[in-house]
Amino acid sequence: MAATFRRRLQRGAASTAVAALVLAALTASQAPGATGAAAKRQPAPPPADIPIDGGSAYYTDLPPLNSPVPPRGSHHTGQGPATGRGPAEAGLPATVLAAYKKAASTIGTSDPGCRLPWQLLAGIGKVESGQARGGAVDAEGTTLQPILGPQLNGRGFARITDTDDGHFDGDLTHDRAVGPMQFIPSTWSNGGPDGTGWGADGNGDGKKDPHNVFDAALAAGRYLCAGGRDLTAQDDLDRAILGYNHSEEYLRTVLSWYAFYRNGTHEVPDGKGVLPVHRDPGRHGDDNGGRSEGRRHHGHGPGAKPGKGPRPGGSGKPGKGHKPGKGQQHHPGKPGRPDGTGPTPGGTEPPTQKPTPTPEPPTGPAHPTALVRVGDKDLSTTAGTEFATPPQVRAQDAEGEAVAGVPVRFTLPPATDARFPGDATAVTVKTDKNGLATAPTLRAGDRTGAFRIRATTVEHTAAAVEIGATVKAKPAPKADKLARTSDKELTATAGKAFAEDAVEIKATYQDKIAAGVAVTATMVTDDPKQPVENDKGPYFKDPEATGAGKHKPVRTLTGLTTDANGLLKLPKIYTDAHPGTFLLRLTTADGAVLTVKLKVAAATGS
Repeated sequence: MAATFRRRLQRGAASTAVAALVLAALTASQAPGATGAAAKRQPAPPPADIPIDGGSAYYTDLPPLNSPVPPRGSHHTGQGPATGRGPAEAGLPATVLAAYKKAASTIGTSDPGCRLPWQLLAGIGKVESGQARGGAVDAEGTTLQPILGPQLNGRGFARITDTDDGHFDGDLTHDRAVGPMQFIPSTWSNGGPDGTGWGADGNGDGKKDPHNVFDAALAAGRYLCAGGRDLTAQDDLDRAILGYNHSEEYLRTVLSWYAFYRNGTHEVPDGKGVLPVHRDPGRHGDDNGGRSEGRRHHGHGPGAKPGKGPRPGGSGKPGKGHKPGKGQQHHPGKPGRPDGTGPTPGGTEPPTQKPTPTPEPPTGPAHPTALVRVGDKDLSTTAGTEFATPPQVRAQDAEGEAVAGVPVRFTLPPATDARFPGDATAVTVKTDKNGLATAPTLRAGDRTGAFRIRATTVEHTAAAVEIGATVKAKPAPKADKLARTSDKELTATAGKAFAEDAVEIKATYQDKIAAGVAVTATMVTDDPKQPVENDKGPYFKDPEATGAGKHKPVRTLTGLTTDANGLLKLPKIYTDAHPGTFLLRLTTADGAVLTVKLKVAAATGS
């Protein structure tokens, strides 16, 4: 098996540009149909204060007053009764509903501590696109026509000049929010916490398409859960929704639909969902997806302060956006399990029905007062390996006694590519009888450096604890011995070359195969005290040289590397007109040395 051979040469600007174009093409190729200029460009991430949908306009319709009871014979998917007739707004298109549930289930496995309910995705999908225009999608979940927001030209919205060469939104001057969940192209492709974008492949087809409801729903769910959010906490829930569109009216509207859907929904055929009509006036722009019909309200651009007025679920008068009719109240409660089951207090109830909360059974003492890290040493490992010691904290009460059954959430920062099982960046575990919460095995990625793991209680107010961790670079492969794989004499005639791959060596370290070891090969003089590079005799050629440089003798090669079996075949060795016995010296950084004799016979007739 031949090892990799490369010459260490300084690259110019031209090769750097080529590499950048290749990288951009690979990035763009993740989306379907990436062709032309769009496939050669990697969009820049949006500014940090730009919301997910770019501050685009949204539907402001509120849920109906009466309880969402499905029509007879329909497939019931919520918590309400399964008989009688109710508002058509409770019907969710089959494929869109499946996408929301699949996204919540996926995130429920990878990030259970987030507690993302699919009804929250439905609330955002209703406000952003009317559930993909009433479910106008094909069997794979891709919209039949693009759903595009207004041009983000800074007039009433964020100002984002084109970042995708019009690939996603068809606009070559400015970005537009795209798809059922209305992501701006720069955020979808390159605006995530680690610089790779929020785009996701929700239907497993190998593509990340914002126009596909499965992909868009999973991406939206991951955004809502980012930063270690627990969506049962009202502050985390509010921040997640406001990050989508920084408007208090938007927050109130999404939470109202979220509470409505939690009280019961039913499935309807694709294309049969109810289309909302009311939008904020004063917003102009072609949306190509039906988002322009109906009246509009003035909305908020990025960075605008949320409007005044109490949030849903609070006390006092509702904000100016909408006034509920008699008997109408909006009290969004805490999300439930990702599968949408289990009653939750605080949701929208029928006017004649009182809420009947079902408290969760206690999981242990209610009030741990502190989390304490276990061990005083920071965690450490090398790139690509598991941390030998898992992150661990102890929950205790005011008396210093252990508290069992406390859910504790361990969250990794964006600065690291270390991951918990399932590629998770956050996990939630409960303390054992000794009050210990032990995170699952943590594996380092390729990124080196220090970071801090944050441990917080999920249901209580104990102060967070941080655990330091460091990922060190992998040590360079070592070799303490080099040897030829053949004892055959190496001979050639002056002016000709040695046989192809004449010199093969094997590297070992402590008698074991040494793979990936860097080797330097030098043609040296026979001075036993101070061998130096020879200026005559056998030589190599630079395989990357062009023109006259192709034939210039090279007598020192660096960057030679042994393969997975510890083997290295040297490139072809040439000779000049000088006969005699010459020396080839092979060395490693660890001091392993091998000297090979090369015999060159005089040319015939010389």
